[in-house]
Amino acid sequence: MIPLGILAMLCLGTVYAWSIFRTPLEQELGLGATASLLPFTVALVCYAGMMPLAGRWISAGHGRRVATTGAVVVSLGYLLASAAGSIQELVLAYGVVAGLGVGLVYGVPLAVVASWFPERKGLAAGLTVTGFGLSPLITAPLAQRLIDAFGSRPTLRLFGLAFGAILLLAARLLRPAPPSSTAPAATAATAAAALPPAGGRIVPGLWLNYALGTLAGLSAIGIASPVGTELIGISPAMAAASVSLFALFNGLSRPLFGWLCDRWTPARAAMLAFGLILVGSVLMLRAGQGDVALYLLAFCLFWSALGGWLAIAPATTLRSFPANRYAEIYGLVFTAYGVGALVGTLVTGQLRDWFGTYSAAFHPLAGLAVAGIVLSAKLLPGAART
Repeated sequence: MIPLGILAMLCLGTVYAWSIFRTPLEQELGLGATASLLPFTVALVCYAGMMPLAGRWISAGHGRRVATTGAVVVSLGYLLASAAGSIQELVLAYGVVAGLGVGLVYGVPLAVVASWFPERKGLAAGLTVTGFGLSPLITAPLAQRLIDAFGSRPTLRLFGLAFGAILLLAARLLRPAPPSSTAPAATAATAAAALPPAGGRIVPGLWLNYALGTLAGLSAIGIASPVGTELIGISPAMAAASVSLFALFNGLSRPLFGWLCDRWTPARAAMLAFGLILVGSVLMLRAGQGDVALYLLAFCLFWSALGGWLAIAPATTLRSFPANRYAEIYGLVFTAYGVGALVGTLVTGQLRDWFGTYSAAFHPLAGLAVAGIVLSAKLLPGAART
């Protein structure tokens, strides 16, 4: 089930490879940099917004149907994007349709693998979402080669057909564990005793910290390349190669933090993730022209922190609520990612315009990290280890 989940996530994570399509589509449609970012931003918002509704359907026992529908919608979004003749059509196709499809499918692999590993839910979830984080390492170079050979439109069409077939196969084969495979009665009773009381603060506390973590992480990720060329003075080619290194840390930190969530309280794991952002911000405030080592270390920490949060949030939800409610509740929690993505992709560019340098972004990032450490300690004390 985990390899199937990783395969599905690899397809869904291609949404992060949008930058590969931006330049050729800007030239074809005469778009500016801000306009060409809209399909990606809208896709993230729609993807996060669909999660609560999809979670309800998954919790009601319709996981296979949800995954199948999502596979068709994702494929349709890419196919429509390949035929889009304006930025409005591109936003509708790639942003709305494909984004909604990603939101439909995303929760199904996580719910399935959690049912097979009741004692190691965090590690199982972390391994599964690794596919989403590492997807740009695989699909971005593939997309570039296909674009160079055939053009952007045929590449979008090919991706749509391939992703539809792969996701339909995954939807067919992914299945939750039978009742006999679930945790023993004693373990289940212990887990039930650790659940937060109704109306407790786990969900709002996790939502707030998740929003802060993704806002800080995505803010840093969005400026990784221009910071390297403008503040550090590296070449554009080296900046592009560095992003591949950062993406590797983003992917590998997910199973690491999932594993930590099985052994630590959610508060400790969250504080560590915010600590990485704080250290990275301090390093970048000290960095100047030629400080390549500081730059690489800082952004490896930023990308690791974001990957960590994409394991901490589902792992905490899995440990805090019954398995049959996981998809529904995590769908609500995941809306925090949409808020963080929307704000994070806009704020850093605005700071650059106001102050004339990207270094201005690292003061508020450090402040967000400190606030996150405090709020994690205050709002995530529960979900004790079972």
